[in-house]
Amino acid sequence: MSESLLIALIAVPTLTAVVLWALPVVTADRIAAVVGTIVSGVLLVASFVLWWDMRRPHCPCTYTLGLSAGPQPRTLPGKLQPYVDINVPWIPSLDVRFHLAVDTISIPLIALTTLLVFLCCVYSLKITPRIGRTRSLIALLLVIETGVIGTFAASDLVLFFVFFEIVLIPMWLVIDIWGDDHDRAGRRRAATTFILMTVFGSALMLLGFLLIHRHAGTFDLVFLGQHPIKGGHGVPLAAAILIAVGLAVKMPLWPLHIWLPDAHAKAPTVGSVLLAGVLLKLGSYGMIRILLPVLPDATATIAPYLAGFSVVAIIAGSLACLAQTDVKRLIAYSSVGHMGFIGLGIATMSPEGLNGALYANLAHGIITGLLFFLAGAIKDRHDTSDLRAIGRALYARLPRISGLLTYACLASLGLPGLAGFWGEMLVLLGAYHPADWLPRATFIVLMVIAGLGAVLTAAYFLRLIRDLCQGDPAENPPAAFAVDLSRIEFVTFAPLVVLTVFLGLWPFTLLNQWTFL
Repeated sequence: MSESLLIALIAVPTLTAVVLWALPVVTADRIAAVVGTIVSGVLLVASFVLWWDMRRPHCPCTYTLGLSAGPQPRTLPGKLQPYVDINVPWIPSLDVRFHLAVDTISIPLIALTTLLVFLCCVYSLKITPRIGRTRSLIALLLVIETGVIGTFAASDLVLFFVFFEIVLIPMWLVIDIWGDDHDRAGRRRAATTFILMTVFGSALMLLGFLLIHRHAGTFDLVFLGQHPIKGGHGVPLAAAILIAVGLAVKMPLWPLHIWLPDAHAKAPTVGSVLLAGVLLKLGSYGMIRILLPVLPDATATIAPYLAGFSVVAIIAGSLACLAQTDVKRLIAYSSVGHMGFIGLGIATMSPEGLNGALYANLAHGIITGLLFFLAGAIKDRHDTSDLRAIGRALYARLPRISGLLTYACLASLGLPGLAGFWGEMLVLLGAYHPADWLPRATFIVLMVIAGLGAVLTAAYFLRLIRDLCQGDPAENPPAAFAVDLSRIEFVTFAPLVVLTVFLGLWPFTLLNQWTFL
């Protein structure tokens, strides 16, 4: 049954997209969001059924921590310990297999993907871009779902690459066709930059995979996790650098983040939600799944540099946020900083840091997804996301939406009791106690700088609340909005609000299944 659920999670979204494209245009446009909501809802239930079954006591896929210094290869968390395992020949002449597997690292990200796609389809029942063409938009969202889930489930490096690439063209089209209708040239430029940068990163990543195959003779992640490649120089180091840079483009880390702000600012609301909520996770997941278990010694060599670029991303993203006058661009730059914390956690190669990175990955997807939904709601009512045009006193005009925005900002800045706190706290703790073979003094300095970034995060989110929500209504007359928070928006936002509190109060719901601590 579990194997059938995994196949369905990957195949059904694309099959549904094909059916939508095959229907007559008028009919499909009218029912596309309904069909997408039903199908994605079923897939959401399927992903949680799979996760629930995995959490049963008999499951052999719970992680334990095994670290060994010295000349022996370092075995780190990230090694695939499959609960569901589908392994059949695909391209025998190239030693490529159709190998799918999930474990306790990948299944929460799969569940997050199905949740956000479902909420995007629900949102599209009533709220669609002005250009229309709902059929094609929903179909592309479902294809993106296939690519993302396939990437999280792929256990062959070539299959990982194929699913990784499936995501790119649909997202490019979503930005280019349904993006900001006031700036056609801008949205086309943003879509082009997105596709060029990510294809560049993918090419580097593929070269790294080929070097792994040349050295180990296989693309299989289960075998590679059991037989990691020794050595921190030569071919292993070259492979680690290529893969790290390729995945850093997707996260993205500084200075490879240049595609992200424009892509978020010009994308439609559902595009921004999926871009921040799940697509950025492909890079961080790849680092944990491929770099750490397959190339542990080479990863240890580049870890201080990865940590350094991650900390620069934290500071640069925070400073950029302080200079923004557009809500969506500010949230986009905040993602650069948050993904910097995740990169720092991975670079520590410590149990605390890796727990923090995995937790922050999920928390960021939930909280930033909520932030982009709220930014879309504000833009829909004001026809702009420019803070200067919207004006202050949003509390007076849209009290419910502005209250939710304040809540999401507090969660994103790491307020204790909400989901954003635990990941960053554990990452900083991991930087204070990095793996034994890493230079502790360097990581302590980076921890202090990252802590300053956390302070800056609080500064720019509080500044956003002040500049957007607070003010004298007499100076910023309220516009005539028929609805503050519509029913469809309430239904869409509510699960993310609840999950933010739940993961903030009960973090060991996730931490217990990784058992890195």
